Amino acid sequence: MNFGKPCCNKQGFFISIFIIYITFINIFYNLCSMKCIFPIKFFIAFVLCFAIMQEGKTQIFSKKNYPKNFFAWPLQAKIDIVANFGELRPNHYHMGLDCRTEQRENLPVLASGDGYIARVKIEPFGFGRSLYLNHPNGLTSVYAHLNKFEDDLEKSFNSPKARRLTKLIRRKVSYVTEQQYALKSWNVFLDIPEELFPVKQGDFIANSGNTGSSQGPHTHFEIRETKTEKCLNALMFGLPIEDEIDPEITRLAVYDRTISTYDQTPKLYSLRKVNGEYQVVGGKIIAPSSRVSFALTMYDRTKAGGGPEGVYAAAVLDNETQISRFELDGISYAETRFFNAHIDYKLKANGGPYVQHLSPLPGYLDKIYTTDENNGVILLEDSSSHPIKIIVSDANGNLSFLKFDLTPAKFEPAKKTYPGTQKFVPNYINIFENNNIKFYMPEGTIYDTINFIYREFPSANGKNIYQLHNTNIPVQSNYPISIRENFAPEDTGKIVMKRVTGSKQGYAKANYRNGWYTASFRDFGTFQLLVDKEPPTITPIGFRNGMNATNASRIIFRIRDNTENIKSFVALLDGNWLRFTNDKGGSFIYNFDEKCEPGEHELKIIVIDQVGNKTEQSYIFTR
Repeated sequence: MNFGKPCCNKQGFFISIFIIYITFINIFYNLCSMKCIFPIKFFIAFVLCFAIMQEGKTQIFSKKNYPKNFFAWPLQAKIDIVANFGELRPNHYHMGLDCRTEQRENLPVLASGDGYIARVKIEPFGFGRSLYLNHPNGLTSVYAHLNKFEDDLEKSFNSPKARRLTKLIRRKVSYVTEQQYALKSWNVFLDIPEELFPVKQGDFIANSGNTGSSQGPHTHFEIRETKTEKCLNALMFGLPIEDEIDPEITRLAVYDRTISTYDQTPKLYSLRKVNGEYQVVGGKIIAPSSRVSFALTMYDRTKAGGGPEGVYAAAVLDNETQISRFELDGISYAETRFFNAHIDYKLKANGGPYVQHLSPLPGYLDKIYTTDENNGVILLEDSSSHPIKIIVSDANGNLSFLKFDLTPAKFEPAKKTYPGTQKFVPNYINIFENNNIKFYMPEGTIYDTINFIYREFPSANGKNIYQLHNTNIPVQSNYPISIRENFAPEDTGKIVMKRVTGSKQGYAKANYRNGWYTASFRDFGTFQLLVDKEPPTITPIGFRNGMNATNASRIIFRIRDNTENIKSFVALLDGNWLRFTNDKGGSFIYNFDEKCEPGEHELKIIVIDQVGNKTEQSYIFTR
């Protein structure tokens, strides 16, 4: 069964051209000789040529009709990337290109195509400062981890209609700053009228930076469908990134699909490359059962010596019939957490390598996979050996091949039982309840069958700790957890639920109803109810009450809370809201501007945590 249009392998293509050439020379000779067997020879030559050409085709990966000449490189810098679309990251795929900025900030970021600035986003983590440009072809380009761009947006009021719509240009206040003050929030996601900020390809739109969750200076660049907001593989749009390197395959994992992937540790096989193809060391593989699937450790590189990046696609063929493939393209941020079902999450969480499943788990609801009627699982129904071919592709069409024989096992293995456990099944609502705790997991929350583990432990503060399964099993979406506990009536509104997942911990406000306290999480782990009466702390850095701040360039406050969750931070200068930045969730910073005129001022800082504990501090200073 073929699932896509063929795409030529470069080596197979040139071999095919050579054979076509020889074939037609032979045909010409026979025509000149007027031999009566010409039709037979022609037919044989045609069949041979077609068969050889088919060997050089992938036959499986979808043809993408993306515009190849619309988008230009978005930076005034050397063209290079440090990460591509589909690179493996904790809990998500990387959804764009990380463009190098020579380890520097404030390089010019340019509009990659004609359009208009449609949205501006400012947040402490994630993208940091980012711009969204809508284009007339139904696509949106995104530029993230930028430094300040407000002034540049202000300068972009270059149309008569835009000037009629706003008086900001005469007041020398940027559009974004004005919106932040109107909303009284530094953290904003603004939809901008189409008429305000038109751009042409190559226009300067921002400076590159290192804001948000960036781990170093670079610009994150994406191409999306405007209507669906699905991220498309930007390397398939003709951007000037040369790539002649085939993907690397370093490891094969084999799974028994008569049981849950979470109830086993896959057998791992080393690979070697011989005459351009990957082989399993030892040759043959004995199947662990009558139902088998595979996963690979695989990488791509766009240049020699470059870092390992994500592959675009892979497919499995059983006796030359395709049974499954995945293609990393057209993924939204609402879907990217399905990454945890695309990899063997348990293997990675236990210190093992990344391996990517070539067939979907039962609870994988995303659309990157295309399979046969058996969901991409190989059925071994007799004693015959199965020739397996796995094809791996990058976004530029470079291919790598792995071939081996899969031999059926002589005996079906005995299945392990889990007495005293409750079975959770994917694609169903799963419910657990006893006298102390209850929760339910909606459909689509787990990816494969789980033999659920539950334990209770006493603690020093007298409030039980509840273990809900293991942290090496992933959860797709939030599920509500309710714990029954007795607290003093005055503490009812101050209860938080603490979750510990491995070395990480988190807190959520627990809402009270009929003796139960409820909060939602999207991880397994241990859970406990706590009373939180501790207010946040406010620590000024280089700033103090009564200070003469004439020579200072900014004011900095460090805010901390015992539950790590600040619900709100408000700064009032002489009773008026004042914008403090909060990049990377660290310190709150105000850079002196026209909002603070010369003279004496009162600055009041108000911080509230998630259960309503509040701290206020006031400072008098002169400027």
